[in-house]
Amino acid sequence: MTVVLDERNGPEPDVSVIRADAVTGPDPTSFQAKDVLLAVEVVSPESESRDRTAKPWKFAAAGIPNFWRVEMDRADKRPVVHVYELDPVTRAYVHAGMHRDQIKVAKPYDIDLTAIDEL
Repeated sequence: MTVVLDERNGPEPDVSVIRADAVTGPDPTSFQAKDVLLAVEVVSPESESRDRTAKPWKFAAAGIPNFWRVEMDRADKRPVVHVYELDPVTRAYVHAGMHRDQIKVAKPYDIDLTAIDEL
């Protein structure tokens, strides 16, 4: 899904969690940034710079409150999920945690995922 950040930016996060009331039809093709609770990017070699720098900066500037970056740990080749929360004063993401085997967070709502390396 395209996330409309402004008139010139409409990135497509790998995963988005959207407010339920923002879904107004059976086949939406885009959502406004204000309706996105969480944007997730899965880093690959060809998208590393974009997923680690450009997209998080744009998501934060648009006010998306939560961002996760998923990437492979170079040492043990297992997934690591970096969790970020938006600082409302600076409108920048603050690193809120790093998860390897289980993700348990309270924002954007209670999420508990185990065995993330099997996803």
